[in-house]
Amino acid sequence: MVLTGLSGSGKSSLAFDTIYAEGQRRYMESLSSYARQFLGQMEKPEVESIEGLSPAISIDQKSTNRNPRSTVGTVTEIYDYFRLLYARIGIPHCPKCGRVIAKQSVDQMVDQIMALPERTRIQLLAPVVRGRKGRHEKLLDQARRSGYVRVMIDGNMYELSEEIALDKNIKHNIQIVVDRLVVRPGIEKRLTDSIESVLHLADGLLVVDTMDGNTMNFSQSFSCPDCGISIEEVEPRSFSFNNPFGACPDCTGLGMHMEFDKALIVPDADKSFADRCIACFSNNLNSYFMKQLGAVLAANGYNYDTKWNELSPEMQQLLWDGAGESKFKFLYENLQGEVKEHNTTFDGILNVLRRRYREAFSDAMRQDLEEFMTSTPCAACHGSRLKPEALSILIGGKNICEVTALTVRDCLQFFTKLELTPKQQLIAHQVLKEIMARLQFLNDVGLDYLTLDRSAGTLSGGEAQRIRLATQIGSGLTGVLYILDEPSIGLHQRDNGKLLETLKHLRDFGQYADCR
Repeated sequence: MVLTGLSGSGKSSLAFDTIYAEGQRRYMESLSSYARQFLGQMEKPEVESIEGLSPAISIDQKSTNRNPRSTVGTVTEIYDYFRLLYARIGIPHCPKCGRVIAKQSVDQMVDQIMALPERTRIQLLAPVVRGRKGRHEKLLDQARRSGYVRVMIDGNMYELSEEIALDKNIKHNIQIVVDRLVVRPGIEKRLTDSIESVLHLADGLLVVDTMDGNTMNFSQSFSCPDCGISIEEVEPRSFSFNNPFGACPDCTGLGMHMEFDKALIVPDADKSFADRCIACFSNNLNSYFMKQLGAVLAANGYNYDTKWNELSPEMQQLLWDGAGESKFKFLYENLQGEVKEHNTTFDGILNVLRRRYREAFSDAMRQDLEEFMTSTPCAACHGSRLKPEALSILIGGKNICEVTALTVRDCLQFFTKLELTPKQQLIAHQVLKEIMARLQFLNDVGLDYLTLDRSAGTLSGGEAQRIRLATQIGSGLTGVLYILDEPSIGLHQRDNGKLLETLKHLRDFGQYADCR
């Protein structure tokens, strides 16, 4: 069904405020009272009677997710299938030398530990809990009854004999201390027995704490014999940039850093300080910062009437980065009218702005400061958002970041031509089926030019709406009423045909589309 009419004739009111609202309200009323308390109540629309409504889903153009962590791949859930695929059939490579790495034996672990300098004190840890919520009382009690004495929880050492109360709402890392040793000849037998105990407790994982702040990670799964690098067990969360187990630690999975830009802070170097050459600060010369800045200028032979480009390069650098331990005296009148003398160090413009941004107590304050910031790719992950260990796992010669950087069209070709072993095909059959179906849906609605790593916040309203449409089609639900808000807006005429074919597919699949 298509609703047409002049602007203001009531199309949106009929589609969203009446049909969609009533369909949603009736669906919610069919749920239990317990479930309804989490969904909220919807008011009954002003209508005499509506019969035969199906549960309704609204797809409008104002639903674009502006979260910087959201991408086309995550919004369409294709990236979730990518993570599962790479975790199950991905081939691990050494992050350093690039060679294929295989499982690590107990003897190899012993050899690497014995290669440490003699007299090195070590303790063997069994990582039994990694990033899981809960009190873990049974696990700790089992460790105590098994004869273990110490346990490391979230980086802190505890005696198992003491009462340990964990917050059930916080993710914890628990490592049982299995043995403490000093590296020297003759401990190989005891070391081997202890390693086997650790591997049994922690499902093939071993952490060696060298007691100097450094740790060595071992796994019965993957390690590089040349570089001595071991990577943890590969899981779907290892490829998630929204999870600390997979996200780049430098940028926490954003792939970029927001940094203050000097060109935005001082947009006109021909202005004086009195004329607000520093755009991000107040032009009130009696404010605390400007008083402090005036003292710094005066101590170096300048004043408020000095233009920025009249400062020496050394003075400009001092204003940016601060004056170290040097102190400057100035008078400041507070809001109560009290005039006091201050003698303080000058932190520098950039450090003051960084502190204000870090300590901002509202989003509005952060947004004001972000006008003077620019995004730069993370130097550690180069924008990939993931740890090097995750990027070293390949399928068809490409890591997960390289696949998401492909357009939908190229991604379809990549998976169509992907050559797998019979074992890999057996494991990945269902996952690949879902991936190909969702990619095909995106292609069918005319979004074949999008890359899967594109930020969701950069999509237009029409693109976001068609992505949601393709995602809903992929869910395979039947008997559902879709309310679409001008789905053809922004489309080239040739893409209208693709959209119509998609809507026909909805109809043939047992779904219904109501277009405004």
